Amino acid sequence: MTKLSSRIDAKRDDLIDLTQALIRVPTLNPPGTHYRDICELLECRLSARGFACELIRAHGAPGDSDTYPRWNLVARRDGTRPGDCVHFNSHHDVVEVGQGWTRDPFGGELDEGRIYGRGACDMKGGLAASVIAVEAFLEQHSDFAGAIEISATADEESGGYGGVAYLAQQGYFAPERVQHVIIPEPLDKDRICLGHRGGWWAEIETKGEIAHGSMPFLGDCAVRHMGAVLQAFEDRLFPAMAARHTDMPVVPEGARQSTMNINAIHGGQPENPPDFDGLPAHCVPDSCRIVIDRRFLVEETADGVRDEVIALLDDLKARRANFDYELRELNRVIPSMTDRDAPVVTTVAQAIRDELGVDPTYVASPGSYDQKHIDRIGKLKNCIAYGPGVLELAHKPDEWVGVDDMLGSARVMGRSLETLLLP
Repeated sequence: MTKLSSRIDAKRDDLIDLTQALIRVPTLNPPGTHYRDICELLECRLSARGFACELIRAHGAPGDSDTYPRWNLVARRDGTRPGDCVHFNSHHDVVEVGQGWTRDPFGGELDEGRIYGRGACDMKGGLAASVIAVEAFLEQHSDFAGAIEISATADEESGGYGGVAYLAQQGYFAPERVQHVIIPEPLDKDRICLGHRGGWWAEIETKGEIAHGSMPFLGDCAVRHMGAVLQAFEDRLFPAMAARHTDMPVVPEGARQSTMNINAIHGGQPENPPDFDGLPAHCVPDSCRIVIDRRFLVEETADGVRDEVIALLDDLKARRANFDYELRELNRVIPSMTDRDAPVVTTVAQAIRDELGVDPTYVASPGSYDQKHIDRIGKLKNCIAYGPGVLELAHKPDEWVGVDDMLGSARVMGRSLETLLLP
């Protein structure tokens, strides 16, 4: 074991404390709470260790408001001579808690080597591991070339437009500023994530005509029209997607095909507020809406994905009486993949071999993450996801991250820094 690895292992208690502190800041998205609080927590720590820290609000980004401002932290420490910049990027936001927890979701409880809490795995454990790795590297190697950056960014869970996308637009991920990016998403400490599938999100609304519920024949039920859409998806679209497979090393296995999730559905009258216990009015619904989340493969195109859905809807319009719809595209993400021979990939791969004694597994993520913005907006290809945690625990109740996994990945990060920044 190297001196740096021993130094990182000696920081076990510090790593636990930092991870717990991060989990205890409830950075829920939506709506986007306590973003500045977590940035200031990290700013206080990193500025004391010689980092120049910037708190950057993503003015005008989706979701940004005076009530819920989109705050980001970028911390930089320059070396003693010119060289490459290595950037560790982690998102600080977490998804809703959901049901089924047996632990305090913001307690950061430590139990038998696991730290529990919303965001423990995705991805405050990875953020803490990168901070510990960098701090240990700086203690061991004060005379290094280039620069190290650590960022904690907003809104990855809702597309990253108030975080990495905004920073990329401002030039923070320009190739002349940053040369290597590691995103400590939870893909496990012996796997390197090269990229992710694409995504296409849309809202579909079916139209009807309101009438009295006792005489539905005088109206036109938009919910029934939506039922026809869902049936067409079941009969035609889902089987077609299941037949398509990718050469991307996507994990888990089920994500190596095209997939679609019905994200939300609503038709008819709004739900009664919690303080109203009356009965609903008797009306035929004249509108029904669904949101679809279509994940596609590198072998497909976003336009092709869209056109396939539109063709299905147009076919229903031609065959079904009074069927009408509107489709609104909400967002699209193009698949992203880094080459296996990219410098950050080969460096981290060798560090995994040296520190963990295994050959790395190369994977791609089923869902998109902020690599898309670093790639498409920043024009920086030398980017991977590498971090501790079990991907399948993300967004689940009783989410946790293992302390030993965090230490192992921190050692890999530290050794990667030695390769990239020491002459």
